[in-house]
Amino acid sequence: MKKVLELDSVTMQFGGVVAVNDLSMHVDEGEIVALIGPNGAGKTTAFNCITGVYEPTNGMICYKGEAIIQNHPSGKMARQYAGLEPDKFASQKVLNPTPDRITKLGIARTFQNIRLFRSMTVFDNVLTAMHLRMKAGIFSDVFRISWKEEQAMRQETEELLRRQDLWQFRDELATSLPYGKQRRLEIARALATKPDLLLLDEPAAGMNPQETQELADFIREIKDEYDLTVLMIEHHMDLVMRISDRIYVLDFGSLIAEGTPEEVQSNQRVIDAYLGVAEDV
Repeated sequence: MKKVLELDSVTMQFGGVVAVNDLSMHVDEGEIVALIGPNGAGKTTAFNCITGVYEPTNGMICYKGEAIIQNHPSGKMARQYAGLEPDKFASQKVLNPTPDRITKLGIARTFQNIRLFRSMTVFDNVLTAMHLRMKAGIFSDVFRISWKEEQAMRQETEELLRRQDLWQFRDELATSLPYGKQRRLEIARALATKPDLLLLDEPAAGMNPQETQELADFIREIKDEYDLTVLMIEHHMDLVMRISDRIYVLDFGSLIAEGTPEEVQSNQRVIDAYLGVAEDV
């Protein structure tokens, strides 16, 4: 199976705090993989490393077989480093692309707290995301040479909104939509960048059981329809167990288990650290 995403010994340290500790994992083409764990386990920090929001202190991240992010502890951090294998990547070139460059590679994400453009309509939220793919430069834009590309993107925006059952809300402010529709719009905006890998950060947060069930169906649908690979952070265990092919479990920044939903459910370390703790469910 072809690996779409691979993390090798990724560590993220803030001062003396190791938020992610020597994390190695992979996501294969066409999979839905979940990353779970208690609050503060390091899940969103891992997402931020993958998407260029944070520069990992140590480790390598590969996308479709090529290193896109790479670093090792240096300077003051070399003396403070509390993670494992500080010299593993010392001879490698530092790679630290910005989030927009990561997106252009084919990696899109949503956020735990919905981040729509509040003053824009539903239509313009999606159209703005499509502009990331424009081939024309600033000079072309000034002289309207790119009008054909703009028209094509407007057509694509309409098609995407229709397919996601959001077209009827196209002229409404994004933040005026019901919560579940805002979640769907955020995913539609991510799809507008035409990703191969979609990262979903707690997509069911704030949803009731019916909305969560609809979301599970929606994720399966878009995975198949857009030929996506999905990596998901989620606390709703019903959703995780229903749609995940494989699951990784973090606790205090370290990987404590991985496997199929059935394997993870029966893992005693997972039960002790997460699934058996009422306040984290």
